[in-house]
Amino acid sequence: MLRAIVEHWRDDPALEELWRGQMDSFAKTTAERIDADRAAGAISHHAIDSQTLAATLTWLGERLYYLAATGTPPFDNQSELVDVLTHMWMTTLYAESPRWTIHTV
Repeated sequence: MLRAIVEHWRDDPALEELWRGQMDSFAKTTAERIDADRAAGAISHHAIDSQTLAATLTWLGERLYYLAATGTPPFDNQSELVDVLTHMWMTTLYAESPRWTIHTV
């Protein structure tokens, strides 16, 4: 089901609305958590807008789940997929502030 949705969500306006709504819902909830964790001091960096960061992490996961659904190594190994996504989320959100500068265009 995931594979069919991911491969065709741009072809059908109703499916696109459904899929974007689902992804936007995940990103909104994630952004709210990022904002709360920033306010609590658990996330020390604020360089990237919480909505953009949340959407990026959400869509990253969507793409990797799709690759898993298509049997694409190494994402076809569920435990490795969970480990890499957990690593990406935790280091992105809860690691010390990056030592690089973000340049805006």
